[in-house]
Formats: sequence, structure tokens, C-alpha cells
Amino acid sequence: MSSYLTEQIDSSLHESAARSSGPKGLSPGSQQQPNNVTLPPTGQPNPLDTRGQRPGTLLALFSESTVVDSSVVQDDGSAVALTAADLQKIQHLPSSGAATEITLSSGNYRLAASTTFMPTDGKLVVGFPTAERDSTLNSLAWTTVVVSAVGLALIGLVGTIIIRRSLRPLDELSAVATTVASLPLDSGEAAITVRIPPMAAEPGTEIGDVGVAFNNMLDHLTRSFAARHASEVKVRQFVADASHELRTPLTSIRGYTELVLLSEQLTPSGTSALRRVDSESRRMSALVEDLLLLARLDEGQRGESEAVDLTDLLMESTQDSKVAAQDHVWSLQLPEEPVMVHAVESELRQILINLLSNAAKHTAAGTHIRVGLAAAQGVATLSIEDDGAGIAPEFLEKIFTRFSRADEARASSNGSNSSGLGLAIVEALAMANQGTVSVTSVPGRTCFTLTLPSL
Repeated sequence: MSSYLTEQIDSSLHESAARSSGPKGLSPGSQQQPNNVTLPPTGQPNPLDTRGQRPGTLLALFSESTVVDSSVVQDDGSAVALTAADLQKIQHLPSSGAATEITLSSGNYRLAASTTFMPTDGKLVVGFPTAERDSTLNSLAWTTVVVSAVGLALIGLVGTIIIRRSLRPLDELSAVATTVASLPLDSGEAAITVRIPPMAAEPGTEIGDVGVAFNNMLDHLTRSFAARHASEVKVRQFVADASHELRTPLTSIRGYTELVLLSEQLTPSGTSALRRVDSESRRMSALVEDLLLLARLDEGQRGESEAVDLTDLLMESTQDSKVAAQDHVWSLQLPEEPVMVHAVESELRQILINLLSNAAKHTAAGTHIRVGLAAAQGVATLSIEDDGAGIAPEFLEKIFTRFSRADEARASSNGSNSSGLGLAIVEALAMANQGTVSVTSVPGRTCFTLTLPSL
């Protein structure tokens, strides 16, 4: 476009030069002669005649590098002479007729110098302002920018709509995957009911094939979880039934053992053997009771929740543990105001007994056990800390798992064997009462922390 408009200006330059030396030049006596114009000799055309020239046309006549006269056509048809500085810029233009652009005081001009239509040794310079061309090019440039921007925006909008429509099945797949990721699948029946919609699971396309495969995977997981749950139910039922069946014979064994010890005259070795039988039957009875408790928790068989004074309960449990483990140093720190929680009192008592006995049983004599209770922002926090040997880091990850025992992590002070159910019961009871239990341990400091919603 710039070349085309420039060619139009160049064509107009030659046409204007032709008109300036054509047969319509004024005679020396013409009353329409431009001001300050010195005409060529009589009979020659007047090159500075402004008639027929468009506004803005520049005309300058030189004779042997001397300015004869000059004019710039105004909007009203009048002519104004060029300044000396402007004449200085254009007087040395070559007379080859080639156009060039020069910036003058009145703006940017495209000029051409020629002797074609002049007497010998004369040079006529004709010029047109490029403002109209530059304005057109600027307008065209801005129009191109705006149209391109609008076009790109439309293309982007249409492309976004098309891409979003084509990727909508992936969004639905992502939503289903997010839902599945938030489901509690670690225990229980763990049923997965969500599926990819049929519109996003049509075979034949890449995304549709992914949707079909994803639904098949969810079906397989659902069946697997159902089989796992059925197996767990059978195991729990077996444990519950076995525990119930074992309670009676264990009670009989303990009763007959005590009867023989009290009523019969036995040798020292016989007495020692019966006492061993009594000890093991008691340990077995405790294990059976723990199994029954876990079975009841798994089945949701619990007592009624009520407002419980955790402060009094902790005082009683700590005092009992202090009597049972007199070779340890005990300290108890309680808040001034009672701490009330909504829970099953028997379950809280079991939690405290297990945690306190665990601290005494797995630490050496002389260990300092600190028991503390605090309440803030609707949360009751109970801590049981000791300065014993600590727990091995590799055992901390599974310390609340059923039947987990650290043979070398913490030595039992009384030599008794742990069933590995005490802390599992603590965690199960804490969760049943909307609480949490955690443990941190380093050599010289082990702390179990129980949190419960306070009233």
C-alpha cells in the first residue's frame, strides 16, 4: 500500500510539472500573476502558475543554482513563497526527475526536479506533501492492528470454546477422580458409587476410551472392596465369637487354680506351676477382653455419650497408676477450671488407663512421668510425657496398629509381654469420641497427646 500511494504521488508530480510548463502559462501582463513571481521571457510558459494545482503543491524555479521564485499553494488557492532554509534544502536536487522525500518547515514533502519543461539551464522543482499518504498509512496500520486484534480475539474465543467442549469429558473424569480420592476407602465397606457419565465414556475416541477404562477400574475396585469388607466382617465375627467362647473356660481355669492354691497342700514346685497358670490365664483373659472391646467398636456397639469431667477422671486414673507403679516419679498439672467433654465415660477411662499403664510399663524405674491437661478454643488437650529411653523411629509409624509390639524399642520394666492391642484400643476409642491421639519421641522424651472436643 505504501508503494502504491508513493507511486501515485510521483505520477502527480510529473503531471504537475507538465501543467506548470504547458500552454496555459500566464503572459507577463496577466492580472492573475502570483505575487513575487518573475516570469520567463515573453512567449515562454509560466512554470509558477498555480492554476490547476491542488493545495499543498510546492513549485520552485531555479536558474543556474539561483532562485528565480517559489510558491506553495494554499487551501484558498493563494501561493506563499518558500523560506530561505527550505530553498537551501531543495536547490541542489538532481534534475533527473527522480523523486525523493525531504522534511521542510511546513512538513514532509516528496520532491522531483526536472529540466524537461524548462529553458536551458533552468530547473523546476515540484513537490507534494506526504501528510495525506502518511495519514492513510497510519490509519491503515491502526485498522490492521485493530482488525487483527479483534480477529485474534475471536479466533482465541472460538478456539477456547471448541477446546473446552472437546476437553469437557476430561473435566468430568477429573471431577470423578477427585471425588474418589476424597472417599474413606481405608476401612469399612468403602463403596464407590460415582462413575464417568455415559457421554464422556463412549468408546471410539481417545477420551472416551479413557472414560470406559476408568469406569472399569472403579467397578473392579468396588468389587475388591466389597470382598475385603466381607472378609473383614468374617474375621471380626470369628474374633468376637472366639472371645466369647474363651471367656468361660478362662474364668473356670482361674477359679479352679485359685481353689487348688487355697485348699490343697502342694509342693513348692507345684505351687509355682499353679501360680504360673493363674498368671497366664489372667493375661489371656485381659487379651480376650481387649479383643471383645475392639470387636464391639468395629460393630459400633458403644455406650451413651454424656458430659464428662475430664479433670476428675484424670485425677482418679493418675492416682491409681501412681499406686500401681510406685517406683516411678509422677506429676500432675491441671487447669484451675474443670474441663468438660462430651464422650462415653467408660471409654475415656479405658484410654487413660492404657496410656498411663503404657508409660509405666515401658519405662525403667525412676522415670519421671508428667501428666498434663489444658483446654483452649473448644479443644481439650491431655499429654502424658516421660523422660525414658524413647521409641525407635521405625516403630512410631505403626505404634497404633493392632498387635504391633516393639521388642527392643522400649523395654518392659516388669518383664510382662504386651499383646500389642493397648494403643490400638486407645486410637479406636479416641476416634469414636471425635478425638485424636498422637505420639512424638526422641531419646529422653516421649509424649502421647490426646485431643477431644471440649464443652
